[in-house]
Amino acid sequence: MNEHHERLTDLLLEKNNTITFETARTWIELLWEDFEATYAKAGHEYAGPEMTARVVKQWIENYGEKLHEFVENNSKYKHLLNKKEDLH
Repeated sequence: MNEHHERLTDLLLEKNNTITFETARTWIELLWEDFEATYAKAGHEYAGPEMTARVVKQWIENYGEKLHEFVENNSKYKHLLNKKEDLH
């Protein structure tokens, strides 16, 4: 799974140059966990990390360049993603 996280973090950093490595990694972990939890709650069998990686990759491809804007509208994740030491 670490290999998936590393590749996805690198992809997110390519798509969004306004965030730091630490913030990108946090995003990957949040998206990963969110997908797996939602998939399980829907009653689906675990399909493995490859499927989760594909879904998260698609989200990054579609929304990666604007993920930092999400924090402005969702205070739930602000403490995780908007650390002063992480800002450029």
